Amino acid sequence: MRKFLNLTALIALCLAAPAHAEQGDTMPKHHEDILATVEKMTAAFHSADLESVMDSYEDTATVVFDPAAPISDPAVIRSMFQGAFTMNPKFSYGGHEVFVAGDIAIHFAPWTMTGTLPDGKPVEQSGLSVAVLRRQNDGRWLMVIDNPHGQHLLAD
Repeated sequence: MRKFLNLTALIALCLAAPAHAEQGDTMPKHHEDILATVEKMTAAFHSADLESVMDSYEDTATVVFDPAAPISDPAVIRSMFQGAFTMNPKFSYGGHEVFVAGDIAIHFAPWTMTGTLPDGKPVEQSGLSVAVLRRQNDGRWLMVIDNPHGQHLLAD
């Protein structure tokens, strides 16, 4: 019973102190650094700056461009990003939530993307980004797993 109460108290504490910032709130420095990584990658994506996009990831990162189809080959990841640039995509986020455990973090963000297909047809997509980041020896946070389709299991 005591173990159950301790676990319940721990869960309640975690739920009572979410790691996201509302207007006027302050957030811990490492949360700011994690959000800066995500924002830097997004800005690079908007600029079709492939090198800066790739610099947001560890060399062995996995990116999920299509639900249930993770890609870990850096050459294929580069090619997929290059292909995505042809739509001139622009992302906006509906908020950010970050949880950190030591040198590992998870970032959640609902997103909407608008763009234009090569034939001129407009496109709009949305989803839930779930990204795992790791703090590097130099203090930077880089993405290890990037799944912008975190909502796909809920769609069925």
